[in-house]
Amino acid sequence: MAIDNLKYPIGHYERPESLSDELLESFIEVIATFPAQLRNETESLSDQQLDTPYRENGWTIRQVVNHCADSHMNCLTRFKLALTEDRPTIKPYNEAQWAELADSKTIEIEPALKMLEGIHLRWVTLLKSLTDEEFNKSFLHPEHEKEMKLSEVIGLYAWHCKHHLAHITSLKSRKKW
Repeated sequence: MAIDNLKYPIGHYERPESLSDELLESFIEVIATFPAQLRNETESLSDQQLDTPYRENGWTIRQVVNHCADSHMNCLTRFKLALTEDRPTIKPYNEAQWAELADSKTIEIEPALKMLEGIHLRWVTLLKSLTDEEFNKSFLHPEHEKEMKLSEVIGLYAWHCKHHLAHITSLKSRKKW
């Protein structure tokens, strides 16, 4: 299988040209259901399976689950900053280095799964409460050197959920787990 297919099993993120209410609702639904889907795909895996990389030189399933908790925790914080400040500049973090820390590589995944359940419940509650005006609020991302509207970020994170879930499901399929 080509490396790009392993890295991006659902393809690269493609920003929609416009954001309809229906599309926005579908993004929120993906975010709402992600923790349960992730738990369902990982709860029966052994430690050996959790420590299997989804591709050569890639993260293990354990690291992917912990990365999702880290990433989505940061995203919820970024949403709250954008909603309470005027175009704040967010603090990027080194995802690859975070994935190499002990809490990403060695502990059981249950704490990350619980974090995701709590983060996503709060995030979805927040998202469902936002007005069009609030969805147009933004933050500055210094790494990408651009302003990012919350309405754009929600689509990116719906993709992010599907992207990492596909890393796990495609590995399970290839390994016949």
